[in-house]
Amino acid sequence: MTLPILYSLRNCPYAMRARLAIFKSKLAVELRDVVLSDKPEEMLVASPKGTVPILVLASVENSTPQLDSAQVIDESLDIMLWALGESDPHNLLRAKALDSLMNSSDTKSSTTLADMLSLITMFDSEFKSALEAYKSAKRYHDTSVQDCRHQCELFIQQLEQRLSNHQYLMDESESLADIALLPFIRQFARVERQWYLQSPYPQLKRWLNHYLQSAMFTKVMAQYPLWAEGQKAVVFGNKS
Repeated sequence: MTLPILYSLRNCPYAMRARLAIFKSKLAVELRDVVLSDKPEEMLVASPKGTVPILVLASVENSTPQLDSAQVIDESLDIMLWALGESDPHNLLRAKALDSLMNSSDTKSSTTLADMLSLITMFDSEFKSALEAYKSAKRYHDTSVQDCRHQCELFIQQLEQRLSNHQYLMDESESLADIALLPFIRQFARVERQWYLQSPYPQLKRWLNHYLQSAMFTKVMAQYPLWAEGQKAVVFGNKS
């Protein structure tokens, strides 16, 4: 059986969260690590915008014209939703919880996919912009670094509050929101490492360390040779 092809870049946070979801789904893909300064033609045929991650659900031959959009997913969140929609053994989308709630007389509220997507969307738009400004200020030794960090902290404080109420971002169990935000919170923690280690966010640090020290993260962040046509395929995920 031909596996879907995932074009990825090891340290790109968007590609990282796509790999996290695929790993959690226990699906398998052919992983093609690339560098954006030398984009393979096959990758550009699949998605001319040329950004990672790109998931190709059908084989691409060198002579193939532009694939139908239904065969290519080139947004990280859409790849996460596809993978977990195919297989979600850990109930990260909370579909099982929703089914249980609908078939029960229990009226207690439950996390929904809409709740998770709302949080993810806010961080993808507002927090990501603040994070880029913070990283840039630190890189260029700008005097605004403290102000930029403060803008990020407005979002970090929300996560700290959530994690003070339960183990994970949405409730007591891991969800799509946790693995979608993880790569960006990792970036935040690395901008000013010493400041972060002394920062007043113990629950956020607990949550992040839980992931960074996990076997899952080690596997998701494994380094592979850059993809080249004709080389042996790298299978990422669960082949079973």
